[in-house]
Amino acid sequence: MTDPIPLLRRIAEALERLAPPPAAATDLDASDAFVWHTEGDRIEPVHRVNRVDLDLLKGIEQQSQTLLDNTKRFAAGLPANNALLWGARGTGKSSLVKAIHAEINAKAARSLALVEIHREDIPSLPRLLKILRGSKRRTVLFCDDLSFDGGDASYKSLKAVLEGGIEGRPDNVVFYATSNRRHLMPRDMIENERSTAINPAEAVEEKVSLSDRFGLWLGFHNCNQDTYFAIVEGYARAYGLAVPVETLHAEAVEWSMTRGARSGRVAWQFIQDLAGRMGKNLG
Repeated sequence: MTDPIPLLRRIAEALERLAPPPAAATDLDASDAFVWHTEGDRIEPVHRVNRVDLDLLKGIEQQSQTLLDNTKRFAAGLPANNALLWGARGTGKSSLVKAIHAEINAKAARSLALVEIHREDIPSLPRLLKILRGSKRRTVLFCDDLSFDGGDASYKSLKAVLEGGIEGRPDNVVFYATSNRRHLMPRDMIENERSTAINPAEAVEEKVSLSDRFGLWLGFHNCNQDTYFAIVEGYARAYGLAVPVETLHAEAVEWSMTRGARSGRVAWQFIQDLAGRMGKNLG
């Protein structure tokens, strides 16, 4: 009779090769910044963050100081609020979050981790928080361009996590989000639900109240021309672009007119174009 052991061993080895590898342990000490991936429930380290220095963000000094103070308290182990940064595109909302994270770590190395979760992955928040809860490192959980439309029910995951769930937000995690909408849903949707519902107040309360879970609301608006010039001049000085101020202003105005707006993002795009024409790197 043939010995079945070798055959069983080969079958077991084949099954092991087909099985997915075990998920790598999450190491929040591997870097200061990470991106959450739902495939495999893993947090990938980001060793080079796309950001600008805090002192280059002009025209949002009040918002900067408020968010910086809140983040300092959180990093020190004190109570802090979730923050919603809302307003016009290109006004420095996401840049501010990344700049403050870098500023905190520059003063106290490795004191704060930044984990970005994409808007479409919000339903996986409970799984991510379970991982972060198991770490002692204090973490800013960041979602850029957060908003909800139509029948999108994923906002319920966020709402429960921010305050309403049984477990709630871990003590070592604070949630920062940016959005173009103050109430995270379009105004026409709010008005439509109010006009068609039997009880208009209850129809929108559940979605609108999501923004109330953020203790800080920081508004961002398009800048005036003086602020726009200040941003451009700050970038030019920081990156050694020696251009006469009159020429710099004239070209910056022409650039903003082609974009139809003045903002920090438009200023940065102009500086990139200027540096390219001057043959200088911004690295």
